Amino acid sequence: QVQLVESGGGLVQTGGSLRLSCTASGRSLDSYNMGWFRQAPEKEREFVAAFIWSRGGFASYADSMKDRFTISGNNAHNTVYLQMNSLKPEDTAVYYCAGSSRNNYGLRSSLNWYDYWGQGTQVAVSS
Repeated sequence: QVQLVESGGGLVQTGGSLRLSCTASGRSLDSYNMGWFRQAPEKEREFVAAFIWSRGGFASYADSMKDRFTISGNNAHNTVYLQMNSLKPEDTAVYYCAGSSRNNYGLRSSLNWYDYWGQGTQVAVSS
């Protein structure tokens, strides 16, 4: 079983950048396909991006974020990153890292595809 820990959240002004990290312990992170989700207050958790190790590091994004966010993975550090640029107040949320042992990556934007979740890291964007 893998444990996931997110870090890198914080308070940033509109237009700023943050890089979130998701570090794994217990198993090698490239044994899983990885995703980032976020949940704003009083809203449902939503898909942000996915990193498919089993497809050679294929990355995909929610449409509203694909021009501003970049997901990447580093085997040596056992970490997946989410680089967020041009942040907006509506990006304010708790960001969660998730890992999936499944390979039918067509479902990668679905919460239920993921087996393991981190505790989340808070991102706040001020206007």
